[in-house]
Parts: sequence; C-alpha cells; structure tokens
Amino acid sequence: MKAKAIVKYVRMSSTKVEIVLNLIRGKAVNEAFAILKYTPKDAAVVVSKLLKSAVANAENNLDLDANNLYISETYSCQGPTLKRFQPHAQGRAFGIKKRSSHITLVVKEKE
Repeated sequence: MKAKAIVKYVRMSSTKVEIVLNLIRGKAVNEAFAILKYTPKDAAVVVSKLLKSAVANAENNLDLDANNLYISETYSCQGPTLKRFQPHAQGRAFGIKKRSSHITLVVKEKE
C-alpha cells in the first residue's frame, strides 16, 4: 500500500527542489521531518508540507500507521516557465526564465 501527494506549479526550479528530495528519499517519515526542519533551503518548507500531506493521506485514506511509513519515491518535474525581459543599455533586452516545478512524494509502509 502506498500513499502519495502532489504539489504543482511551485515557483522554484526543479533542480533546486531535487537537492532537498535527495536528502530524504528512503528515510523514515520522522527522520525526514527532522532533516527538513534543519535544512537551510527554501524548498525544504514546501517539501515538509508535502510530506505532511502524504502522511495524512496514508492515515486517513488507507488506514496506515504513521510510525511505520518511509519515503519510497520522490521526484520533481519541470513545470511551465514564465518568460520575462530585463531591459539593458542601447535598446537591448536580457531574457529571464522564472521556472516552476511539479513535486511528487510517495510513502509506503515498512514490511
């Protein structure tokens, strides 16, 4: 039995989110919360909320025990990119890409 949670259109690059996801992949849920609490990345706040949602889905929808859960899969996909321009000297323009991401987190029960 596995429960998952997805958050879409997070205004953060998927490569930056992937750094935080690599820290918690394969860990127990309680250990992952502790790691995320002390990780100095902006993505840690978003991933912590997502993990909380996945645990709630597991408890309420599938009747799984929160103490036996571990993070089995985590991945971050690229979402739509907002394209903006920064004006520069002599009529030139500098392109800015504001990237977004879709994050998926799957928890399973230990056997």
